[in-house]
Amino acid sequence: MDSIAKQDYPGLPRTKVFVADAGSTDGTAELALAFRDRIDVEVIVGGLPSVGRNAGAAQADSSYVLFIDADMELKDPTLLRRTIELANKRTFECVTTNIWCSDGSLMDHLMYIGNDFMQYVSIFIFPFSTGMYMLFDKNRFMQLGGFNEGALYAEDYLLSKQVKSRRFGVLRGRVMTTNRRFKKMGHLKIIRMFFWTVLNSFNKRHFLRDHGYWQTY
Repeated sequence: MDSIAKQDYPGLPRTKVFVADAGSTDGTAELALAFRDRIDVEVIVGGLPSVGRNAGAAQADSSYVLFIDADMELKDPTLLRRTIELANKRTFECVTTNIWCSDGSLMDHLMYIGNDFMQYVSIFIFPFSTGMYMLFDKNRFMQLGGFNEGALYAEDYLLSKQVKSRRFGVLRGRVMTTNRRFKKMGHLKIIRMFFWTVLNSFNKRHFLRDHGYWQTY
């Protein structure tokens, strides 16, 4: 929230920020609302990622909707502005950026380098954008039906791969995240799940099955 408030995007004062709270008991809602003097924030009812993201998008009245995971930090104050500028200039329907973990291990860094590489490669095949940072053209998002709320895994890829390659872009720069997922599940399991998902790109049932991805919390 603090890094969002520091963005130099000129439209930020008129931008609504929805925080989808999935029944937290740790003061998340109160913490988010404490930023009301800096950004126009509202806490809404969430759930699994697809549910929370769709709920926020349904209330948005902007041309674009930006989805950001709760553990993201936008250290580059120009990131939001440049994302929207790129989407407008190239008429992109979906824009993402690179992911990095500043305090991660060597293996963590290699994992995120691999993730970023796959995003660039996917431009020529089926666009792959993680929900960690995903800007979507609002009209196109609604046409695609938003995130599949029945998806229990990789709901972000399930949506982004429907975008045409020429309408998908990766912005130079990066958002910062944590290595909590790797600590919880292990690197090998994450790698195995990633490539198994790629092999099942056309198998919708794969995304609707429970792969234990959320059982670590």
